[in-house]
Amino acid sequence: MAQKTDQKFADLGLKPWITKQLEKLGLRRPTPIQQTCIPRILDGQDCIGAAKTGSGKTFAFALPILQRLSEEPTSNFALILTPTHELAYQIAEQFSVAGQPMGVKVCVVTGGTDQLLEAQRLQARPHIVVAMPGRLAAHLTGCNTYSFRALQFLVVDEADRVLSGSFDEDLEAIKRFLPEKRQNLFFSATLKEFMRESSVFPIAGGAFEWSEESEVATVETLDQRYILCADYDRDMVLIETLRKFKEEKEDANVIIFTNSKKDCQVLSLTLNKIGFDNVCLHGFLRQKERVAALNRFKSKHVRILIATDVASRGLDIPNVQLVLNHRLPKVPNEYIHRVGRTARAGRKGLAISIFRFPRDLEFLGEIEALINTKLTEHPVDQRLVERIFMQVSVARREAEMNLDNKDFDERRHNYRRKKWLEQGLDPDEMDAKWKREQEQRKIERKERLRRENEMRKEHGERLGFVVKDDRFKDAVESKKFKKRKFVETDKLDELVQKKKVEGKVGKKGKLKKVKK
Repeated sequence: MAQKTDQKFADLGLKPWITKQLEKLGLRRPTPIQQTCIPRILDGQDCIGAAKTGSGKTFAFALPILQRLSEEPTSNFALILTPTHELAYQIAEQFSVAGQPMGVKVCVVTGGTDQLLEAQRLQARPHIVVAMPGRLAAHLTGCNTYSFRALQFLVVDEADRVLSGSFDEDLEAIKRFLPEKRQNLFFSATLKEFMRESSVFPIAGGAFEWSEESEVATVETLDQRYILCADYDRDMVLIETLRKFKEEKEDANVIIFTNSKKDCQVLSLTLNKIGFDNVCLHGFLRQKERVAALNRFKSKHVRILIATDVASRGLDIPNVQLVLNHRLPKVPNEYIHRVGRTARAGRKGLAISIFRFPRDLEFLGEIEALINTKLTEHPVDQRLVERIFMQVSVARREAEMNLDNKDFDERRHNYRRKKWLEQGLDPDEMDAKWKREQEQRKIERKERLRRENEMRKEHGERLGFVVKDDRFKDAVESKKFKKRKFVETDKLDELVQKKKVEGKVGKKGKLKKVKK
């Protein structure tokens, strides 16, 4: 957790049974967000809390809810909405552990499992329901046997994402089943204006608002760095960086973030082929596969986790030494959540992000402005990157070919149809519409790439602002960022078929030196 305060949990108004349970868990002093928010929540105030990752936000709302529940034990006492499966299960676990003395019953509703089983758990009258908006809305609108009329608390965790607009349709459906009189609690690592002004879940005018006072949005023990790559060698830079780090810290735990589900799966297969044992985590995996992957990583049976942003929020994995951004998040705020997976509980951590030069420099500037910190360059031996170019290219192409032979595309298709059915839409009609939109996206992508190529021709003029930053002076003059080095797909396929990649992987995931 974050920095402790001088107070004790008993000083916050918590009952002895809760403080004793916290002592069993090794928690004796509250963090700042717990110290300020718990008394206000016990007093019945709506609350908005924002603090850095690893600051103890979950117990800041879980402990007062459990105390109030012990005084008035009723079913469906509190509803916690969260954006990801993994975070939902983690929150449920923390409620179960802290509320063990009173026998609290917690139900998780996230999808990925049999909907009938979830319905049976909801009908078993749990005290606490932890849910993702989409699946809970499907239960409530599809069956009128659940009642939240006795609900006392509505908690929106990672509120900056849940209330950002992408879940509004589901939240509107849920709202119809909730009582008007309730206590609303919004928590997140980053405070956004729309959290105060949510039209779906309006917060009381006199709500208590607390935000961690810090000029820097990331923890002080986090070392944040960047690597510049060309358009063609992102994978090679990643693998060389990972190899060097694991060479120095063989038992370190590493999380690698990328953007799309398919790229996550392909990168996982590529690293496995090269010799880096890993598990991957993304939205197209079945729930049991996601739980198994996360448990293997948490238990340190596997030291590398490759994930999309489903793993960027709220997950408490204490011993992660390195976070690698293989592909940059779509918005700067997500960067804070990703790098927050390391340097937790006062430990040191390293976060390295790979930026394409020069096209990603503007985004680098946005991130640095947001966190009020300048990233430093991480050294990479370019000669070693070039040596593994063909090996990694062939391994990735082989991974892409193997993925096409599996059921990934079929899963993606079934996932879309399932969503359309849950929304009451005709899946055949929506599928035809989706295909038309895909064709339009291809046209738009070609046009975008054409414009980007035209902009790259103005390379010198566009880099005027970059030269002013001493960090990029060498890169501006480097020949690496002016040449294009790609291998034709047909040639890669030929190399895969001939299995020229075999025999070039050493033990313990270390690449053997490849002759030029």
